[in-house]
Amino acid sequence: MSMLLNLRRPPYRTYSITQLCREFGATPRALRFYEEQGLLAPARRELSRVYSYKDRARLQMILNGRKVGLSIAEIRDILDLYDEEGEAAQNAQALRVFRQRIEQLEAQRAEVEGAIETLRLAADRLAQKYPGAGREADA
Repeated sequence: MSMLLNLRRPPYRTYSITQLCREFGATPRALRFYEEQGLLAPARRELSRVYSYKDRARLQMILNGRKVGLSIAEIRDILDLYDEEGEAAQNAQALRVFRQRIEQLEAQRAEVEGAIETLRLAADRLAQKYPGAGREADA
């Protein structure tokens, strides 16, 4: 029975800052910044940072969150909930934050689409008024 439980536990492995940077395309400076912000807590082995399996998973969540425009504070709140209240609370908070971010991105998309349409109309008017203008930009 204990053998079965050991199979479910994530492997205990450590990672260097170089390994994580290479795997995720991050910079050492970014990882140190996330550590300063309290998002990562690597152990120390002499002067080196040693990242755990948990740190690796957290880094993946941090980078995914940043990729979709979440703030450091939003990411911290989501990550901290796992330690404080468990996975269900973390997932509920993540769902709220994700839905809010979707609304923000949809509003931005509407603004961008409106700006594109305004520019197209203006470009069409200028092209009709000055048929030869802007040809070098098209080439």
